[in-house]
Amino acid sequence: MTKKSFIDRFLLTIEKVGNALPHPATLFALFAFSVIILSWIVSLINPEVINPATGDPIRAVNLLSKEGLHMILTQTVTNFTQFVPLGTVLVAMLGVGIAERSGLISTVLRKIVLMAPPKMLSFVVVFAGVLSNTASEIGYVLLVPLAAVIFLAAGRNPLAGLAAAFAGVSGGYSANLLLGTIDPLLAGLSQEAARIINPEYIVNPACNYYFMFISTFLIAGLGTWVTEKIIEPRLGKYTGEDVEAIDLKPLNNDERKGMRYAFVTVMILFGLVAWGVIPENGFLRNATTGSFLDSPFMKGIVTFIFLLFALPGIAYGIGARTLKNDADVMKGMAKSMETMGSYIVLVFFAAQFVAYFKWSNLGLLVAVEGANFLQSINLGTIPLMFLFIILAAFINLVMGSASAKWAIMAPVFIPMFMMLGYSPELTQLAYRIGDSVTNIISPMMSYFALIVAFIQLYDKKAGIGTIVALMLPYTIVFFIGWMILFFAWILLGFPIGPASPIFYNMG
Repeated sequence: MTKKSFIDRFLLTIEKVGNALPHPATLFALFAFSVIILSWIVSLINPEVINPATGDPIRAVNLLSKEGLHMILTQTVTNFTQFVPLGTVLVAMLGVGIAERSGLISTVLRKIVLMAPPKMLSFVVVFAGVLSNTASEIGYVLLVPLAAVIFLAAGRNPLAGLAAAFAGVSGGYSANLLLGTIDPLLAGLSQEAARIINPEYIVNPACNYYFMFISTFLIAGLGTWVTEKIIEPRLGKYTGEDVEAIDLKPLNNDERKGMRYAFVTVMILFGLVAWGVIPENGFLRNATTGSFLDSPFMKGIVTFIFLLFALPGIAYGIGARTLKNDADVMKGMAKSMETMGSYIVLVFFAAQFVAYFKWSNLGLLVAVEGANFLQSINLGTIPLMFLFIILAAFINLVMGSASAKWAIMAPVFIPMFMMLGYSPELTQLAYRIGDSVTNIISPMMSYFALIVAFIQLYDKKAGIGTIVALMLPYTIVFFIGWMILFFAWILLGFPIGPASPIFYNMG
């Protein structure tokens, strides 16, 4: 028997730990139940802290009391239906469903990669991977195997193409030029957590957009460098058997016509938005103040995401003749909701957990005590955020769902960091960096098994250790590059998104 390497043993341990965890929905149900029990225990101890924002004393609320049980029974439905991430994600995914059903997303990705000049192939593959995450799993299912075949056709090692695409899709998961479904999802969770401290606080879905826009080019550049300077030299020339090729034919006449229709639709949509937001009295600005940051456009950004996918998707479907009638459009929307079934179940329990945590005051107690401790050791902004990013990256190795992890971490860390003077938007951004960089080496990432299957087409002996060894250079380089950008951004004091400052004033 071949002796397993250290990295294989390490990853096997992580895989076993992750597999031993209950389903994320079950995990949240257990968390919610634990909060109820913990609220009773802490209320018996009766600790008291002073809310630095109001000066009022904070004590634990016993959810096993008569009043607590009444709240649980009467507000279960509203906890679920008013949970901010639920509606925002479902609305965005309805638009994505239309674009997927019509074939627009897959055609755009194919067009981008096929048009790449040979010298730009690595960059285009990573860049397309980053862009593909606006539409959830399409990058994993389409672009990763497509990139391997394209590299093979170009006389390059297909595993390098697979690695480059996977790095962009998963390692650059949070970066993008457009807002994707992950933006409103995380912003909703951050807003719920921020309201533990400030009941009126609003976290808009575009709160990390400026940083993530720049990060798209950073990740594409770093991914290109790793692919060409580290991965390809290490892999060497591919000598394996060719596999059945994915259809790489140029776009046909119907597809080109559909692309033209979609492009015109996008231009019209952006033109209407520009007309509404650029003039000082634009119809999409705040009617009273003329502000853009506090405008109907910013507040309705999820609707814009829906339209940005739905309308071009319909236009493409008409031009390419992939959508025959309105029923096909509705089938696309329905199909996207089928894929959201497990998410809806998870949200039901996550919403209860977040509500119980808030009602019990445990979040405030932990936040105040944690903030006091961090103030006493005086870590400073950069060391504090560095350790938080490391924590998020480590947790990602054993728990794959980005939303599930953030639903657990946000109610603790956002209030804590708000009391230290850091905005919820900054805390969310730090989390996103940590969550992204270890995606490509985490066996718990939901598409990891699919990547194993793709890589085994070219290397029959490949396993988890093979993928991690292949992808670890991306993780290290992405982490270093993102850290430099993140801390430079903080030191320069740039806003990280519209109406999204770095610091928060408790006063």
